[in-house]
Amino acid sequence: MQAVRSMAKFKLSLVQFLVSPVKLDNLNRACKLIKEAAQKGAQIVALPECFNSPYGTKYFPEYAEKIPGESTELLSQVAKECGIYLIGGSIPEEDCGKLYNTCAVFGPDGTLLVKHRKIHLFDIDVPGKIRFQESETLSPGDSFSVFDTPYCKVGVGICYDIRFAELAQIYANKGCQLLVYPGAFNMTTGPAHWELLQRARALDNQVYVATASPARDEKASYVAWGHSTIVSPWGEVVAKAGSEETVLSAEIDLQYLAEIREQIPIRRQRRRDLYNVEEKRN
Repeated sequence: MQAVRSMAKFKLSLVQFLVSPVKLDNLNRACKLIKEAAQKGAQIVALPECFNSPYGTKYFPEYAEKIPGESTELLSQVAKECGIYLIGGSIPEEDCGKLYNTCAVFGPDGTLLVKHRKIHLFDIDVPGKIRFQESETLSPGDSFSVFDTPYCKVGVGICYDIRFAELAQIYANKGCQLLVYPGAFNMTTGPAHWELLQRARALDNQVYVATASPARDEKASYVAWGHSTIVSPWGEVVAKAGSEETVLSAEIDLQYLAEIREQIPIRRQRRRDLYNVEEKRN
């Protein structure tokens, strides 16, 4: 019984760091901060979107790698060394002549558990503020990404994926209690929607939601908002970073999650006779 109770709580850490144009520096910095998080008791650690490369369509072809490759091999090694589950942010991935924005997840033995290719590409145009078209260089992923841990099942999305409520609901339907979105919202969408979307996905599905962002670099061509965040299934922000480099940590309490689901039983109350959100099977 004590073992079961201990599994109901675990420590999640989000690594928010400054991404430079030098890939090796980014890899070394990421590994150093991952190890610091693990030494402080983190059992699951997540990196930000595009952690090994500046974020931008002109950079994706230059920094793209195969998986396995330099960046993911290093992540596999550090996950094994630290004995943690490691959600490897994302990197530009090259496969069969196409480029993807891809998150590789590793288990405590260094095994690749899932490879999530960003499903929804970030193509937006806010007049006078920001225009960005990932589809100019990237291709979209076409699969859901869920992995098991001794604590709970975890669903993975990348940045713009968080705007699509159906994805989060499908993950919740698959049994996920934690959703992790490495992301890099910008100075326009960040202050407007970053926290709002996380709280909405957490509240809608009664799950924990975590987002790992790069730290803000005002000199970069794309300036990330920062503010990596962990939100509870009650929709409360339980931990939130500023814009600077940091490791953000919080305890994930699955007993608390179960109590919320019992108190407000929306999963049982859905009118599936009238509507449903489900995975399309080919």
